[in-house]
Amino acid sequence: MQKFLLSALLTLPLLVHADGLPDLGDVSQEVVSPQMERQIGEQSMFQIRADRSYLDDPEVYDYLNRLGGRLVAYSSEPGQPFEFFAINDNAINAFAIPGGFVGVNTGLIQLAQNESELASVLGHEISHVTQHHYARMISGQRYDSLAALATVAVAILAARNNPEAATTAIVGAQAGTVQRQLNFTREHEKEADRIGLAILEKSGLDTRGMPSFFERMQKATQLVEGSTPSYLRTHPLTTERIADVDDRVQQIPFRLVPDSLDFQLIRARLIANQRMAQDAVAYFDSALGEKKFGNPVAQRYGLVLALLRNKQPQRATQEFATLHKQAPRHPTIEALRGQILRQERSNKDAIAFYRSALKEFPQHHALIYDYAEVLLEDRQYTEALKLLDQQVAINGNDAKLYDLQARAYTALGRHQEAHHVLAYNYILHGDLRGAIEQLELAKRAGNDYYQLSVIESELRQFREILAAYSKKK
Repeated sequence: MQKFLLSALLTLPLLVHADGLPDLGDVSQEVVSPQMERQIGEQSMFQIRADRSYLDDPEVYDYLNRLGGRLVAYSSEPGQPFEFFAINDNAINAFAIPGGFVGVNTGLIQLAQNESELASVLGHEISHVTQHHYARMISGQRYDSLAALATVAVAILAARNNPEAATTAIVGAQAGTVQRQLNFTREHEKEADRIGLAILEKSGLDTRGMPSFFERMQKATQLVEGSTPSYLRTHPLTTERIADVDDRVQQIPFRLVPDSLDFQLIRARLIANQRMAQDAVAYFDSALGEKKFGNPVAQRYGLVLALLRNKQPQRATQEFATLHKQAPRHPTIEALRGQILRQERSNKDAIAFYRSALKEFPQHHALIYDYAEVLLEDRQYTEALKLLDQQVAINGNDAKLYDLQARAYTALGRHQEAHHVLAYNYILHGDLRGAIEQLELAKRAGNDYYQLSVIESELRQFREILAAYSKKK
């Protein structure tokens, strides 16, 4: 198994003073360093991944990171690591966290009528990160312990998720002070608009997406009196801002940009998974029957998903056969094909399919997870571990991979290793105490000297971090 500390934890300082607090470097400096921004972001993500609203959907995750990565490549900091993720919430919201983390509510994805509108929001949020707006707002404050830095992360999450109630949700005077500084200023918003628009243009997307999305949000506000979208509360939208963006767009040559199939598929996926299954089937039947709206490939993809949820496997198989004839080769559709094969209880065919599909789409997470699941179901535990070890080496911050590894190790009777990787799964979900418990179980489950030395080292580190969080200031 992999012998390493998760990069998420490596961002937490490893040097420890005599008082037990990790060394954050000169954190009293006037400017918050990029390393500190990343630490704040990582700590925020521990909490976000632990929340039930975090959308653990590999298709949506992969799409947002493909689109986001395309935009980041044209930002002022193309080397800055970014992670894009979805929140399962109908509220219209998106937010950036220091260090390169960008969250988007499913309600906002559904509100966007084309890919350029969605990309305009991501470009705006990317610009908040690359312009270090959070760092500029909290610079000059003194954060001399990891616990204090974690308080900043809590303040940021509260400010992004519920601006009105943020101050009361935060414990401690310092956090309250920080929260009052977290609302972006007009200057920050205009700068993010300007730079986000430039990113949109360089990425080959339609710059009209930004003003059109702003206008749609304004209309949504007017239609529902007293129900301002969360995005407008955290990113105040003024007539001046809309006019400024519109003026800039008018100076850019018109470019007709069709939506990618990715965008259409993900929108259909959200409808299929978030509506009542029977309602979703009716919606897609109507869309395909009338042929008046939407991409027919995406609509049929959504119909197959809805039929599977509605426990209509026979019709789902029939509709997928039609879809497969119509659709181009696409990893999201291939992942659905794998689900259909698994529905037919044909592990042998499914294993052959996944092995072939991953040669064509080696980094598609839905295919990776499902292939590992099928191997586990077929009791090919060693083969499953081989696949999972390869993937962990590529991305050591994927909690799902550790969960699947633990299942394989348990089935093989390798309980020490099972508890060890479960500790990584727990830490990535923000459960530091749970991770320590798993390491304690791993310590008692075997006597391999090398394994025990690694476990002991990690136990010391995790306990020091927990002590830093828990220590009263």
